[in-house]
Amino acid sequence: MEINWEAIQSWLVGSGFRILLILGTAFLVYWIIKLSTKGFQTHIETRARQKDHNDELVKRANTLSAFVLKASRVLIVFIACIVVLFEFEINITPILAGAGIAGIAIGLGAQKLINDYLNGFFIFLENQFRVGDVIDAAGVSGEVEDINLRTTILRDFRGLVHIIPNSEIKVVSNYSKEFSRYVLDIGVAYKEDIDQVITLLKEIAKDFFQDEVFGPDMLEEPEVLGVQDLGDSAVVIRIGVNTKTLMQWAIAREFRRRIKVVFDERNIEIPFPHRTLYYGSSTNGKEN
Repeated sequence: MEINWEAIQSWLVGSGFRILLILGTAFLVYWIIKLSTKGFQTHIETRARQKDHNDELVKRANTLSAFVLKASRVLIVFIACIVVLFEFEINITPILAGAGIAGIAIGLGAQKLINDYLNGFFIFLENQFRVGDVIDAAGVSGEVEDINLRTTILRDFRGLVHIIPNSEIKVVSNYSKEFSRYVLDIGVAYKEDIDQVITLLKEIAKDFFQDEVFGPDMLEEPEVLGVQDLGDSAVVIRIGVNTKTLMQWAIAREFRRRIKVVFDERNIEIPFPHRTLYYGSSTNGKEN
C-alpha cells in the first residue's frame, strides 16, 4: 500500500497545524488562568498582612483559587476536545445528542451524585467553610484539606483523612469562622471563698492577656463570667476567651496551666469527685 505523502503533508499544514494551535491555545489559556489565580492569592496575602494577618481573606482566596482552577481545567479540556474532533471531520452532533441522552439517564440513576454537586456549589457560593478551617461535618471533625464540587476532604487530629460526599453535609459547625472562642469551666472546693477566687482568676486573666507570647493571639482579655454550676463536689466558675482563629486550644491549655500553678501557690483546692455517706438513724433519733 502506497503512502500518499502529499495528502499527509497537506493535512499537517492544514488541520494538523490547527489542532496544534487549538491545543497550544488551550494550554496557554489554562496557564494564564493559573498565573492569574496565583497572582490573586499573592495579592490577598499581601492585603492580609497589612490588615493584622487577616487569615479569613487568605483562606477564602485559597479556596476560590482551587475551585476556579478545577472548573476551568474541566471546561477547557471539554471545549478543546470538541474542536479537535471537529478538525478530524467527525460529526459531533450525534455525540452531543448522545451525551444529552446519557446525561438524562445518568441523572435519573445518579441523583445522589447530582446532590453532591449541587451541595458543593452552594458551599462555595455561601462561603460556609474554606480550606484550612476546622469543622464538624457528617459526624467527623478535622481540618479542611480540600473542597471540590463532589466531596470535602478533612484530616482529623489523629491524622486520619475523611472524604465526605457533599450531599452528606447537612449541618456544619465551623470552629474558625472570623474568630474562635473557648469556654473554660474551673472547679474549686466548696470551702473556698468564691469571691476571692473570682478576683484571683481575673488577675490571672489580666496577666495572661498582657503576656508577650500568648497575648497577641487573644482578641480581648479573658472574661470571668462567674459561678456556672454547683456540682456534686465543686463550685464551677466559667471563663470565656475570644482568640484568633484556631488558637483557642493553645490558649486554653496555657490558661489552665497558669491557673493550676497559682492555685497551688495560694493553696486553693481543685477538688476531685467525692461523696459524703450518711448512715441510717435509730428509732430514738440517734445515728448508729
